Amino acid sequence: MPRKASKVELTQVSEWDDGKLRRKDDYLAAEEPLEIRIGEHPLSVTMRTPGHDLELAAGFLFTEGLVQRREQVRKLESAIRNGGPSGGNVVQVELTPDAEPDFDKIRRHFFASSSCGICGKASIDSVRSRLLEPPNPEFRVAPELILRLPDVLRSSQAVFERTGGLHAAALFNASGALQVLREDIGRHNAVDKSIGWALREGRLPLADSVLLVSGRGGFEIIQKAIVAGVPVVASVSAPSSLAVQLARELRLTLIGFLRGRRFVIYSGEDRLKNP
Repeated sequence: MPRKASKVELTQVSEWDDGKLRRKDDYLAAEEPLEIRIGEHPLSVTMRTPGHDLELAAGFLFTEGLVQRREQVRKLESAIRNGGPSGGNVVQVELTPDAEPDFDKIRRHFFASSSCGICGKASIDSVRSRLLEPPNPEFRVAPELILRLPDVLRSSQAVFERTGGLHAAALFNASGALQVLREDIGRHNAVDKSIGWALREGRLPLADSVLLVSGRGGFEIIQKAIVAGVPVVASVSAPSSLAVQLARELRLTLIGFLRGRRFVIYSGEDRLKNP
């Protein structure tokens, strides 16, 4: 049986406080590599917080365009690699024949995007080439509802409360009810876990949902949201310039600096109901 990895690790630290030094226990957010394999082919290795690994793998496969429907994923399970001790850090995937990828091509893609980076124009062109549809243009959400979401996010972040070291991504419906929340050291992993949950539950596209992320709203998060059909993305910090460009091009509502009684709308303000 694969071992059950912990999301939190306990360690000893020294705390300096107003001239006094003392030893104390401290909690750290766990970080371990996760390998995603399709058949015998290694697809990707990502550093993540253990937990909801099958959702992370499913969300990654979907948001990266390797699958378009949950039916294309025949099997998704944790595996022990070569009988070794890394059980729980490998997800084994079996796809239907129509979804089997060109492994040489996708390896080059993931190496380029994760290792050396690609320019903004290439990033936008890559998304555009997938012929993605703009998210639900009929979706509307009240500004007052948007203001309440960060409090719900914070109150539901169990591991963050203990470690302070995790990002979160949460999906809400049009009434502000929390649908799912996932935490991870990587904000894009937290988004993939949430979208992977939706894929496995048969809830895609997320045409009537709001995605809230801790930290900033980067290009990769906006891309994943558009693939999942999310019409509104909000973040508690600033988006990047490329994220704003993509949101405007594909008519997604992008909100940043969501704090207290204030937020900034970078794209798609027509989805916010008039008071």
